[in-house]
Amino acid sequence: MAIVSEDDFHQSSNSTYRTAGSSLRADQEALLEKLLDRPPPGPQRPKDRFSGTYIIFFSLGIGGLLPWNFFVTAQEYWIFKLSNCSSPATLEEPKGSDILNYFESYLAVASTVPSVLCLLVNFLLVNRVPIHVRVLASLTVMLAIFVVMTVLVKVDTSSWTHGFFTVTIVCMAILSGTSTIFNSSVFGMTGSFPMRNSQALISGGAMGGTLSAVASLVDLAGASDVTDSTLAFFLTADVFLALCIGLYLLLLRLDYARYYMRPVWPAVFSGEEQLPQDSPNPPLVAPGSSDSQTPPLRPILKKTAGLGFCIIYLLFITSLVFPAISSNIESLSKGSGSPWSTKFFVPLTAFLLYNFADLCGRQITAWIQVPGPRSKVLPGLVLLRTCLVPLFVFCNYRPRVHLHTVVFQSDVYPVLFTSLLGLSNGYLSTLALIYGPKIVPRELAEATGVVMSFYTCLGLVLGSACSALLVHLI
Repeated sequence: MAIVSEDDFHQSSNSTYRTAGSSLRADQEALLEKLLDRPPPGPQRPKDRFSGTYIIFFSLGIGGLLPWNFFVTAQEYWIFKLSNCSSPATLEEPKGSDILNYFESYLAVASTVPSVLCLLVNFLLVNRVPIHVRVLASLTVMLAIFVVMTVLVKVDTSSWTHGFFTVTIVCMAILSGTSTIFNSSVFGMTGSFPMRNSQALISGGAMGGTLSAVASLVDLAGASDVTDSTLAFFLTADVFLALCIGLYLLLLRLDYARYYMRPVWPAVFSGEEQLPQDSPNPPLVAPGSSDSQTPPLRPILKKTAGLGFCIIYLLFITSLVFPAISSNIESLSKGSGSPWSTKFFVPLTAFLLYNFADLCGRQITAWIQVPGPRSKVLPGLVLLRTCLVPLFVFCNYRPRVHLHTVVFQSDVYPVLFTSLLGLSNGYLSTLALIYGPKIVPRELAEATGVVMSFYTCLGLVLGSACSALLVHLI
């Protein structure tokens, strides 16, 4: 049995790093070079009682991505609304309907383009608007917009289908922008917390996708009317968004959270790290000054350039395939008329399986954090995922106009490819995201979290735009 030297372990407040050889030592030193997770001197660090903070961040992660997840998984509902609202929904798509055939691509673009603008705005607001104002305001707008979409479920829109499509895209754009402000603000905040809290937030996002896929399947199996199932579907999102508002207000009252949310004075932007001053009730937002309102962008970009490339390209490949391509791969036995091949194949293989695999990949990072932030293996694995694109294209994607060849003549293949897509996306993206705020000075952790979110949205925007082109090429 190999004996591991005590020197091969580096303790931090969020995790233990073990040196598996000289190639990993540099990664560990890079990750811990600023010792961000070492508790600052001052009052004794409170304990996270009953893992309350971890649970709240996990729940906020779920709520932050619920709107997008509920929108993209309600496929039968959109087919019903955008085809013939006066007759029962079917899985047969009307021919010649550009809106319906390419709805997933339009929805993906509408959900990602506004995110870039809102991320830029949020970066400028980091030291200007208190974080609790940004978080609570964005949650409130998300809830209000989703309530509107919930009301429209039972409204007959058959006489104004194009108008309903426009309303849906506009609502999705607003939801995307506000959820981006919410997610980037909370993720930036977790940059000052131990790493396990960042991992909880990211894993919560994957759990949100999994829960929405499960809820969709339950409603699909138990409801005969698609509007009844979708109403229950959207009401669940309304309730959870309201719950997130309450949970965030509770987070602000926890001693453990307040300890890590203590301010770092803006003078540290000059490059010398200073510790937050102690006070009985320190404010939760760093006070600003006229010449340091905006965090310095150049040092953040310089430190996170490698991780940024990994995130952008990884999510580019993911959004290129999911959901525009993967959700249109049909079962090869669809002609049999069985419930599996007609009703449940796409919800199970395209949504539930992907989200569950993504969740598993993200949760693994709670125990395994290899490769490190400076390793060349990480970008190598990211580039290797390019092979997944042709694998999905040559499954039984429908409708096919230009590429008529189906190479993979079995339903097992899309199941396998979707599992690989979700697992690799969850594991590699979480590693890159949680490393980012830990390789910069603590005072830049929140701003770095916003930048990492920008990398995420940039990858999604590029992938979504190219997915629309890829769909037309197939």
